[in-house]
Amino acid sequence: MPHEAMNAQQVAAYLHIDAREVLKLASRGQIPCRKIQGQFQFRKGLIDHWMESRMHTLAPRQLAGIEKGVTAHHGEDHAELEVCPLIPPEGLAVPLRARTRDGVLRDLVELAEAAGLVYGRAELLDEVRRREDLCTTGLIPCVALPHPRHPLPYDIAESFIVVGSAPGGLPFGAEDGLLTRLFFLICCKDERTHLHVLARLMRILHRREDIDRLLDAETPDELREMLEVLEAALVPEP
Repeated sequence: MPHEAMNAQQVAAYLHIDAREVLKLASRGQIPCRKIQGQFQFRKGLIDHWMESRMHTLAPRQLAGIEKGVTAHHGEDHAELEVCPLIPPEGLAVPLRARTRDGVLRDLVELAEAAGLVYGRAELLDEVRRREDLCTTGLIPCVALPHPRHPLPYDIAESFIVVGSAPGGLPFGAEDGLLTRLFFLICCKDERTHLHVLARLMRILHRREDIDRLLDAETPDELREMLEVLEAALVPEP
C-alpha cells in the first residue's frame, strides 16, 4: 500500500541496504521522510518513487539487492519474477512507426491493447503521458522506460511489458540529450511488482554493449531472443 508507514529498519530491509545508510540519508534530507517524536518515519509510496528516480545510477549488485529486498518484504511470490515472461507474444514492435514522443506512447499502449492486456486504453495513455511530463523516463542511454506514475490495477488485465525499437532514434527528452531508440512500456498491478521489474530491467540494460545487441535486432523474434539471453545471464544476488 502506498501510504504504508515504515521505520528505518523496514526501509533498509525493503531496499536491501544498511539501516545506518538509511538514517544517514534521512538526517541529510536526501530521502523522503518526516520526524515524529524523534524518530524518522517513511511512506512506502514515496520511497518507491525516490528509489525509481535514482535506480539508473546504481551498480548491478545494488539493483539485485533491491530485487531481493522487495521479495523478502512481500514474500516468495516475487522470488522468480522475470522480465521476459511479462512480454506477451504480440508485445514487441520492430520497428516502431512513431516519430514523436507522444506517438511512441500511443503505439506502445495500442500494442498492449491488441494483446488483450488493457481495459482502459485512454486512461492508461493519459497516465503514461502525465508521468513522462513529470520527468523523462529516458534515463539510460538510448533507452526509455515509460510507465504510469501509479499502478493501475483496474485498467490492465495483468502486469506486462511491451517493447518497441526505433532504429533511427527520436527525441524523447533523454537526460543526455541524445535520441532514444529502445522503449519498454512497464505496466504493473502493484508498486512492489513495478519496483522489482524496474530493478531487473536496469540490470539487463546496464552495459552499453548489451543495449547495442538489442538495437541490432531486426525482427520482434530476434529482439525477444536477445532479451532472454541477457536475462538468463544475470548473476543472482548472494
